Amino acid sequence: MNSVQRKITAALLISTFLAAIEVTIISTAMPRIAESLGGIELMSWVFAIYLLTTAVSTPIWGKLADLIGRKAVFMTGVVVFLTGSLLCGLSQTMEILILFRAIQGIGAGALNPVTFTIIADVFSFEQRAKVQGLVSSMWGIAGIFGPLVGGFLVDFISWHWVFFINIPFGLVSMWMIGRHFKETLEKRKRKIDVWGALTFTVGMTAFLFAMLSADTEAGYDVSRPVLFGLYAAAFVFLAVFVFIQKNHEEPMMPLYLFKNRNVAIANAASFLNSAILIGLTAYLPLWTQRVLEMGATASGFTLMPLCIGWLFGSMLCAALLKRLGTKGIAVLGVALIALGAISLAGISASTPLWFIAFCILLCGHGFGLSFTVFTLVIQSSVPLHNRGSAGSLNSLLRTLGQTIGVAVLGTALNAYLPDRIAEGLHAVFFLSAAIGIASLFITLWIPKQTQEQIERQLS
Repeated sequence: MNSVQRKITAALLISTFLAAIEVTIISTAMPRIAESLGGIELMSWVFAIYLLTTAVSTPIWGKLADLIGRKAVFMTGVVVFLTGSLLCGLSQTMEILILFRAIQGIGAGALNPVTFTIIADVFSFEQRAKVQGLVSSMWGIAGIFGPLVGGFLVDFISWHWVFFINIPFGLVSMWMIGRHFKETLEKRKRKIDVWGALTFTVGMTAFLFAMLSADTEAGYDVSRPVLFGLYAAAFVFLAVFVFIQKNHEEPMMPLYLFKNRNVAIANAASFLNSAILIGLTAYLPLWTQRVLEMGATASGFTLMPLCIGWLFGSMLCAALLKRLGTKGIAVLGVALIALGAISLAGISASTPLWFIAFCILLCGHGFGLSFTVFTLVIQSSVPLHNRGSAGSLNSLLRTLGQTIGVAVLGTALNAYLPDRIAEGLHAVFFLSAAIGIASLFITLWIPKQTQEQIERQLS
């Protein structure tokens, strides 16, 4: 890796860390923010709106990266993200904060898929696995340090700096990409799929809003007619979106991606794995605090093995690639997730904490291995001009997996509340184990690819 590649890597690590830590850093700051701004009943929307706008904007940014270039989309995405961060830090009411978090999420939607597309463009195959492992590990590192940094800023400086801290790092990332990343765009007339982007945005927003609103325990209470209306609107607009994609010269989401076996299997497994991930991060702290009757600090440390395992798993992916190939790593990663989830389904109030931590560590290693190699598989299975779209589709399905996962698992938990929380959490863990087994079965169908085949496809 030469000096220019190292600087590009550093810039991508910074931008990925910003998008990742924004999900976790705010968790410890939200009680203080709600106390300062009022409207504690709206607190959940501060998280939900970021997730929603990130999911909706991701495929649009990905297609734009294919049409107008990676650098332009990356720089625009960072500007939108930093603008949202600045406005969030200046918010005076909870409603205004939610609005600006939506802007921040739109910018974040550009960072993850475009980052992996830049990696595919700049680095050789050998380098790519290592760099993607490093970038993927930023999510694990953010999971460890996000709550700690958020708590420190709130306790010793101000909650406003939870958002302001993004600005200097984001500017450094923009400067490094602007100076060192060079790309050559094919000069031809391009037709932007405006109607596709519009129908997708409306349809997916309605669908995600309905999914989030279905969990009334989380504070998204809407009437049943409105809920059915949202699902109906989602169905109509997404059906129109599919029709447009079939007929447009430059579709925002090429439908052939769903027919590509490698892409379809990698996306399906990523979707299911993301549902397990949200189940662990959302409900394991509840087990620690309500069943084991330990404090919030202990519940935070319970998730640390997940982050550590993810970090080492993503870095180990490159080392194992020659020996196991993409299929071997994918199966190993998903098998570790399934094994960890199955083991958690058998825990009880008397289960030692070290055993729970070990199960979570297994899952973390699996996430690091599988998500990293699935990105390689997808990139090697599509032509260069569709890498942005393919990467953004994977990011979208991972977000959908979390959104639908938390709704389904939350429904299972709520069936046992308020008196039988241990049984409710067991139901969550059993469902997660079943999802893990289904993901492993799907992953077994992924075609074998030698290193030479992947390098030839990526060249």
